[in-house]
Amino acid sequence: MSTAVSQIDEVKSTPWSGGRSPFNVEYGKMMMWFFLLSDAFTFSSLLISYGALRFSAAAWPLASSVFQSIPGTSVEHGAPLVFVGLMTFILIMSSVTMVLAVEAGHRNSRKEVVGWMIATVIGGFMFLGCQALEWNHLHSEGFWWSSIPNDETLKEFFSGNVSLAAQHTSAHQFANLFFTITGFHGFHVFTGVIINIIITVNVLAGTYERRGSYLMIEKVGLYWHFVDLVWVFVFTFFYLV
Repeated sequence: MSTAVSQIDEVKSTPWSGGRSPFNVEYGKMMMWFFLLSDAFTFSSLLISYGALRFSAAAWPLASSVFQSIPGTSVEHGAPLVFVGLMTFILIMSSVTMVLAVEAGHRNSRKEVVGWMIATVIGGFMFLGCQALEWNHLHSEGFWWSSIPNDETLKEFFSGNVSLAAQHTSAHQFANLFFTITGFHGFHVFTGVIINIIITVNVLAGTYERRGSYLMIEKVGLYWHFVDLVWVFVFTFFYLV
C-alpha cells in the first residue's frame, strides 16, 4: 500500500503533472475581470462606430484645429495636444499611484495605502476638472450634441475644398460621438474616484487590516487601470488619428 502511495506522489511531482489551476483566483477578482471584459466590449463598439464613420466620411474635422487651444488660458491657437497631453499625464500618474497603493497593501502598510489612494483620488479629480474645462471650451466654440459652430467658424476645422453639407454632416457626427464617448469614459473615471474614496475610508477605519488582507485595493486597482487603458484608445482615436 505504501509503495502504491509513493508511486502516486512521484507521478504528481513530475514536470508533466500540471501546475496551478488557472481558475484558482479569488471570486471577487474574477468577477471584476468579467465586468471589465464586458465593459471593454462596450467601449470597443463605440470606438469602432467612430472609426467606421470617420473613415467613410468625405471629410472630418482636423484634430489639430479643433484641439489647438488650452482651455482656461489665453492660448487660443498653435497648441494642439498640449492640454490633452496634460490630461493624459495626470491619468497615467494616477495609475502609478494606484500601483503603489496595491504594493503597499501587499505589505499591510495602512499609512502608505492611505497616502497613495488619496493621491489617486486627487489625480482623478484633476482629470475630471480638465475634461470639464475642455467640454466648456468646445461648447463655447459651438460644438455640442446635435450642435455645431456657425459656417464661418466651421471652415477652420476642415482642410481642402469640402462642401458645406459635408462639413455639417461630419461635424454633427464628430460632436455626437466625441461627447458620448468621452462622457462615458468620464463617467467611469468619476465612478472610480467615488469607489476609491469609499475604499480609502475603509482603510482609515481599519477594515482591511482586521480582515488581514488588502485584496480590495487590488480589485479597485484593476478597474482604475482599465479606465486608464481605455483613455489611451480614446486619445488615439480622437486626438491623433
